[in-house]
Amino acid sequence: MIENITTAITLLLERIARLARWKKKAIVFLLDILLCVQSIWIAYSLRIGVWVLWDIAVQKILLVCLLTMVPVFVLSGVYRAIFRYAGTGMMKTLVRAFAIYSVLVAFIFVVVGLDGVPRTIGVIQPVVFFILVGFVRVAARYLMIDILGRNRFAGEVKNVLIYGAGSAGQQLAASMRSEPGMRLCGYVDDDRRLDGQRLDGYKVFWSEHLPELIKKREITDILLALPTINRKKRRKIVDQIRAFKVHVQTLPDMKAIIAGKVSFSDIRELEIEDLLGREPVRPNELLFGRTIVGKTVLVTGAGGSIGGELCRQIAKSGAHRLILLDLSEYSLYQIEKELQELLVTEGKTKLELIPVLGSVVDAVRLREIFTLWKPDTVFHAAAYKHVPLVEANPIEGIRNNILGTQTLAAAAEEARVSDFILISTDKAVRPTNVMGASKRAAEQVIQNFAEKNGATKFSMVRFGNVLGSSGSVVPLFRNQIEQGGPITLTDRNVTRYFMTIPEAAQLVIQAAGMAKGGEVFVLDMGKSVKILDLAETMVRLSGLTVRDEINPEGDIEIVEVGLRAGEKLYEELIIGNDPQATQHERIMKAHESYIAADVLNELIARLMDCRDPKAAVALLKSLVPEFAHERDNVDMEKAS
Repeated sequence: MIENITTAITLLLERIARLARWKKKAIVFLLDILLCVQSIWIAYSLRIGVWVLWDIAVQKILLVCLLTMVPVFVLSGVYRAIFRYAGTGMMKTLVRAFAIYSVLVAFIFVVVGLDGVPRTIGVIQPVVFFILVGFVRVAARYLMIDILGRNRFAGEVKNVLIYGAGSAGQQLAASMRSEPGMRLCGYVDDDRRLDGQRLDGYKVFWSEHLPELIKKREITDILLALPTINRKKRRKIVDQIRAFKVHVQTLPDMKAIIAGKVSFSDIRELEIEDLLGREPVRPNELLFGRTIVGKTVLVTGAGGSIGGELCRQIAKSGAHRLILLDLSEYSLYQIEKELQELLVTEGKTKLELIPVLGSVVDAVRLREIFTLWKPDTVFHAAAYKHVPLVEANPIEGIRNNILGTQTLAAAAEEARVSDFILISTDKAVRPTNVMGASKRAAEQVIQNFAEKNGATKFSMVRFGNVLGSSGSVVPLFRNQIEQGGPITLTDRNVTRYFMTIPEAAQLVIQAAGMAKGGEVFVLDMGKSVKILDLAETMVRLSGLTVRDEINPEGDIEIVEVGLRAGEKLYEELIIGNDPQATQHERIMKAHESYIAADVLNELIARLMDCRDPKAAVALLKSLVPEFAHERDNVDMEKAS
């Protein structure tokens, strides 16, 4: 019987939903007129103490109320709202319309007065009318979404908990009502005082009850509605959740939520950056602005992950002109387009953006750029950084990373650029691969330029992996999880340092502000992370389980494939053992030895003419004596 009634209601709602927009408005308009008549009967009968459906007083009240209601409701936009999405916005419109309606009706009945009509009708009828209209709007929304919407939904309905019973959580819950594939089972909060309380009809559970709650309610998804929480606290919460097979998603931080309004569309995947990244330290404005504010800044490799973030930070920080240099047409197009939009958003439309296609090994092109635009500061981020690719193509890696740095530094020196900052890598420390050795050689190039004590201050900044870069394991693992696995891991004991791209870029700019010439600045990368733990965490955050000997029925297998050519188990950041503190808590400074300029220049001259991979690597070993290449017995000609 109940099923038949539900089916009949669903069919009726389906027919209404398919009607033209004007027909739906007509139905709502006629319904409001009926509710107005009903409210008059109720108000008048309550006032006189007996039920009266029709007499002269009812006729007068009806005439006044309808003549007032129709223009007020139409002009107030009551019938412009989408009926099925009745919510806060619609209720505000109704309240505004009824405020005007109530004032007019009260004036007519209470102040002016009509013969045979009690004056109190001017107060009672608007109240009853508002209650009826509000109830019908809410009920219609429930019917359209909870019955029609969920019956239309053919997929699996997920049982959801919202972690966070604050305003963000409540707004998220309100937005979820229009999601037929999500069934909200309640809130979870760390505040024990809220345990057992109800918000909008949903129960709040203390976080200590989360394990039993997940099992009892068969929870599939947890949404973190904690936009102001720090990463340390978020890590603690996720560590509590990760033991269970639930999909974890989160709201962005409060800066990303416009005007404090939260909707289901704001929910995003909880990324590993949210857990590994540290709380950012507020930039030292003096250091941050010294090489940027009012300056013409050139960024090489502007379309890359680090180069692009440097451009974003510089664009927001008061530079006069920003020159974007990149060899890739598409990457240059993308970053210029993004920066143009950013400048409009940030109100920095006076900044001049100069996109330049070109290579750092092209001396003629570089001389043209420096002559035409006269940059004050150069951030050299252009490099080939993918270890296996550079290992397979050593000639190009060496040309781009070493000769490109030499050519660019020479052009900057000739143009009397004020500051030159090389972006280096932790793989330059006791390198075991061509990429790392080429970057260490590039560092020595800059150290020799700095030794001249000319007009240009040459320095370099060394750091480890950045989360989400083109060479990072994070996007690789994420893609492998989306495809159902397996996750390919080089070695279960591999550890790496990680830093978010924005933090790395900010620290690079601040390090440049401290440079006096010749420094090797080293960024504090925090604690190293075991890549196996990283992979397992990413699997669990996706609501999946790891398939291994203990859990052979798991979802994603982690396969060990062996270290790649030139890859190390552990990365280092400093060659020596005497890092010095600087005025910034996360930037250290090292003074490291380098080969003499005459030897360096001779080896680089030989590299410029070398086209044999094996000979090029031999020359690279002379440039970087600590280079312990792991492919000494491999035929490099085959590799290239």
